[in-house]
Amino acid sequence: YEMQRSLVGSEMCIRDSSQRMKRNYTIIPLFLLLFVAMVACSNKSRNNADSEGKQPQSTVNVPQFDADSAYQYVKAQVDFGPRVPNTAAHRACGEYLVKKLEQFGATVYSQQVDLIAYDGTLLKARNIIGSYKPETKKRILLLSHWDSRPWADADPDEKNRHTPILGANDGASGVGVLLEIARQLHKQQPELGIDIVLVDAEDYGPHQSYEGTHKEEQWALGSQYWAQNPHVQGYNARFGILLDMVGAKDATFLYEGYSEEFAKGINRKVWNTANNLGYGRYFVKERGNTVTDDHLFVNRNARIPTIDIIQCSEETGFYENWHTLKDDMDGIDRNTLKAVGQTIMEVIYKEK
Repeated sequence: YEMQRSLVGSEMCIRDSSQRMKRNYTIIPLFLLLFVAMVACSNKSRNNADSEGKQPQSTVNVPQFDADSAYQYVKAQVDFGPRVPNTAAHRACGEYLVKKLEQFGATVYSQQVDLIAYDGTLLKARNIIGSYKPETKKRILLLSHWDSRPWADADPDEKNRHTPILGANDGASGVGVLLEIARQLHKQQPELGIDIVLVDAEDYGPHQSYEGTHKEEQWALGSQYWAQNPHVQGYNARFGILLDMVGAKDATFLYEGYSEEFAKGINRKVWNTANNLGYGRYFVKERGNTVTDDHLFVNRNARIPTIDIIQCSEETGFYENWHTLKDDMDGIDRNTLKAVGQTIMEVIYKEK
């Protein structure tokens, strides 16, 4: 603050003592005001420094994720049977997902597109997008695939290896978590816009017995299409979070390799949030495998920094019932759904 000396400078030559006394009594309040202002500014600066050095206490009321509700959304998908493209179960489940997102107040987009599988099969695929606050430019992207594997090619029994799987954990668990988040968004929306993208044809990659060339692009067909043809022209988001196999009992989620490459800071944001909520036994702060999944193409093609929350480990690979007939509701645990769902909600509701 700059002293306005000109206000009193003209009085310096006044000789009358009574006038000098009047002048002196005028100057005293000016110095008092200056002193008070300096103290106030000092306190404000100190408070700003404190807020920069420490995480301020958030006043945002984050809704409670209902694990029982999420469990029922997982079961509803599994009850349709294997959600393999070109099947009646797949079409029926797609309609169910659209209706649930509409029921929960989302602006819903459907991308119905023909995609070519690795073996030349024409897949009638459908990406389903539910948007909240679609007019808002600041956005967060949440993804999961809703199709299930057409073959149990990792099943220990060789006779089962061409049988479609239910995909309770591998597919339905992530979608179930996102449907429960959508239900909460309908009741209370966060500051940023949210897009829930349910991608199709993620799991129609080569059978393990396939003798041809195996390529990354043979997987995650729906997310590849969406990343190149988003539901809104020029779409962008601050970051994305992919959920895949997030419902097994005692699941552990490590920092996935491509997530570390493209979105390391988002990994830290999510894992720190989970640990602060007491979910550290699920979200382990260690490096895990590198996985070809939907987030890879969102990162590469849409250039949105996106992480993958996926159960994997160096010792056991994926979820123990991955791509087997045992990937059913017996493997789904409400506690894991809660840990993942509450963590995601804490992140999206506190983002400014």
